[in-house]
Amino acid sequence: MRVVIQRVKHGSVTIDGVIVGAVEAGFVVLIGITHGDTRAEAELLAKKTANLRVFEDDAGKMNLSALDTGAGVLVVSQFTLYADTRKGRRPSFIDAAPPDIAAPLVDYYAERLRAEGIAHVTQGVFGAMMLVEIHNDGPVTIILDTDELK
Repeated sequence: MRVVIQRVKHGSVTIDGVIVGAVEAGFVVLIGITHGDTRAEAELLAKKTANLRVFEDDAGKMNLSALDTGAGVLVVSQFTLYADTRKGRRPSFIDAAPPDIAAPLVDYYAERLRAEGIAHVTQGVFGAMMLVEIHNDGPVTIILDTDELK
């Protein structure tokens, strides 16, 4: 499982002109699921996300977490995080888990963020064509991959 976490001033997901999820001052998390991922990976990444200290304290140092600041999280599924570009010019997505495996794990990751104490968690719509608006703050972008955290 892989997440790209962006600290944002604002983030939203629009489908067919309708905003289906939005967050102010928090994270937009792009999440990709691969074969063999389980709820254990989702739990690990949710805990890491909620406690990641990338928000500034009074001294201007990145020392506070989303839990400390009351930040919200917008979760957006993105199978392209598992693109394989080693051959040719067209990416292969065979490393991305199929929707029947990936969709429930994306939902579970969002559920685990709530369980960790993130009060405001919203999501895009799995498999939909989404317009994702990200106003990256900093910019601060962190990549977490369960293969590297184990």
